[in-house]
Amino acid sequence: MSTIFDQMLERYGNLPNEKLWNAKYEVTQQIALAGLERGGFFNKAAFYGGTCLRIIHGMRRFSEDMDFTLLKEDPTVHLENYFQAIIDEFKLAGRDVVITKKDKMTLGKVESAFLKDETDVYNLSFQTERTLKVKIEIDIKPPLEFQTELIRLTHPSSFMVRCMTLPCLYAGKMHALTFRNWKTRIKGRDWYDFEWYVRKGVPLDYNHLRTRIKEFNGLDLNREDFINILKERLSKSDIETVKADALRFVENREELDIWSNDYFLQLADMIKFV
Repeated sequence: MSTIFDQMLERYGNLPNEKLWNAKYEVTQQIALAGLERGGFFNKAAFYGGTCLRIIHGMRRFSEDMDFTLLKEDPTVHLENYFQAIIDEFKLAGRDVVITKKDKMTLGKVESAFLKDETDVYNLSFQTERTLKVKIEIDIKPPLEFQTELIRLTHPSSFMVRCMTLPCLYAGKMHALTFRNWKTRIKGRDWYDFEWYVRKGVPLDYNHLRTRIKEFNGLDLNREDFINILKERLSKSDIETVKADALRFVENREELDIWSNDYFLQLADMIKFV
């Protein structure tokens, strides 16, 4: 008998194996969001990051991890409090899940460039043809100065998700793009998201970005200094490596044909601020 999980997956149509795996990630993320909402999580926290852009705003690339932030510091809030709500939601969808807290000592800087002692990390997994595992991070001492909004999702059923607003999401992405410690694993997905924001005409909330830079990097930058640092990164990065990372996540590979260092430098000049 077809489960809710299977029915949600059928909405993606016939996909090649790589894209089908991405779709399974996305269905898993949606069910996890529903479980968190049922448990009251979004009274205390907000959804942000690339997965938020994909699921909430329809960005045309898949995403793996789920990022959340508390609305304010609250030592009583832990994801463990919402495990049962998530487990129950997956049972309704026809899946049994395992949720484990991940030891931060095992996380390299490449996996989570801005991972702090105050960040809780969890893995949500279940067995399919191979184990599907979604990493969940929650910032329990968040950089403040951000705004949120409630947005409705309709799968697996209708529910509301509290998300950072697009200008604040944009700020988080530009912080990652500009300051992420790539080492040997450049994240072309950051570049894809940057292009998406510019093309959509979303204004950048520099107040929130400035707060993030102060907290994570110890710098107090004005807009001009930030743009200069951004452009230095955009000009010096290996664009073919950038493309290679983004390719396995995008729906249409032809979107990347225009990508070059000069193209992204032109996008930097198109940034609008709140």
